[in-house]
Amino acid sequence: MAKRDYYEVLGVNKNATDEELKKAYRKLAKKYHPDANPDNKKEAEAKFKEVNEAYETLSDPQKRRMYDQFGPDGPQGFGGSGGQGPFGQGGYYSYTSSGFNGFDDFGDLGDIFSSFFGGGFGGRSSSRRQNGPRKGADLNATIDITFEQSFSGVEKEIAITRNEECSTCHGTGAKPGTSVTKCTVCNGTGQVKQVQNTILGQMQTTRTCSACHGTGEIIKEPCPECSGRGKVRKQPRIKIKIPAGIDNEQTVVLRGEGEPGEKGGPKGDLYITVRIKKHSIFTRKGNNVLCDIPISITQATLGGEIEVPMVDGTKEKYKISEGTQTGTKFTIRNKGFKSINSNSTGDFIFTVIVQTPKRLSKEQRELLVQLAKTMNEQPPIKKRGIFG
Repeated sequence: MAKRDYYEVLGVNKNATDEELKKAYRKLAKKYHPDANPDNKKEAEAKFKEVNEAYETLSDPQKRRMYDQFGPDGPQGFGGSGGQGPFGQGGYYSYTSSGFNGFDDFGDLGDIFSSFFGGGFGGRSSSRRQNGPRKGADLNATIDITFEQSFSGVEKEIAITRNEECSTCHGTGAKPGTSVTKCTVCNGTGQVKQVQNTILGQMQTTRTCSACHGTGEIIKEPCPECSGRGKVRKQPRIKIKIPAGIDNEQTVVLRGEGEPGEKGGPKGDLYITVRIKKHSIFTRKGNNVLCDIPISITQATLGGEIEVPMVDGTKEKYKISEGTQTGTKFTIRNKGFKSINSNSTGDFIFTVIVQTPKRLSKEQRELLVQLAKTMNEQPPIKKRGIFG
C-alpha cells in the first residue's frame, strides 16, 4: 500500500516551519498514543507509527530535503533502511524510515511524550534510553563533477574525516586486559536524582552524573591508543557511485559511512551533495538538454543534413528543411537525461543560429548581388524626420 504524504499525515503544508511541525506532531502523538487509546490500541499504534515516521523525516533537514526530492520511496523505489540500492549495498538512497517494534524504535522522539505520560513510552525514563544503543552522527560532504559525468553517471572517490572504532580496545575505551565497570555513584544510569525541600513541598531534580559524565561506566585504565575514547580520528577514502541523471545540488547518501554508533548502535550515514560544473555548450532544463547549433546562411536557405554534437561525445545527424529561420528549435527524442525517479528520459532540444558571413570574396559578393536582384530584395528607402 502506498504511503500517505508526510505533510498530509501531520496536517501541515510543505512550507511548514520546524516549530509548526513540532506543534502538529505533539498534538497528533498525544491523540494517537496507545496509552491514551486503550479501547482501540491496535489502530492507534498504526496511526501513532505513521505520525512518528512522518515527523522523524520532516524534522531532519537532510531527510526532509531528500523526501521533497524523491518522496517516501526514494529514487527508483530504493528507499528504506539498509536495502540494496541501484549500485548495491550502501548505494544511492534517499532516506531511511525507522522500523516499529512496540515503542523501542522511536529513539529520542519519545522525550516529547515525557510531559504527557510521565517518563516516555512504557514508563521508561529518558536516562535509560540515553544509555542504550544510539546511532552515530551523520556526516556531510560535497563533490564536484562535470556536466558529462552527471549525464552518464560516474564513480568517484572522496576523502572524509571521521571517528572510527579503536582497533586496540575494539571501542571499549579500556586498556587491553582490563574491563569497563559500572559507575557506583549513579548505579550505571548516568544520572543522579536529588530531592530538595521547597515551600511548595519536595521537588525531585535530575542531573548528569559527574563521576561518569553520563555514560554510566567507569574506565579505570584507559586505552593508550585512544585515551579511553574508544574511537580514533581517521581520513579514509570512500568510493561513491553517482547515478546517471543526477541534478545539481542533489544528494547521494551512503548508509553506514558516518560516525560510529554508541553502545553498540548503528553507524551514521554520509550525505554527499553533488555540484555540477557549467558546460560551455550544453545546459539543462528538467531532464532536457538544451544547446545552440550554428548553421550557415546557405544551410538555412537550402536545407540539408547537419551534425549535432551530443553530451556523450557522439554526433547525431539531423535534416533541417529549407528556409529555416534563426531561432528555430528542433527536438531529438529520448536523448536527454535519464530520470532517477522513473524509467523516463528527457529530450535533446537544439536551437539553430544562422551565421551571417562577415567577409566575402569578390566572387561571393557578386553572386549574392545577383541573387538579391532575382529576388527583388531592394529594401525600401526610409524617410527621415526633421530631426534625422
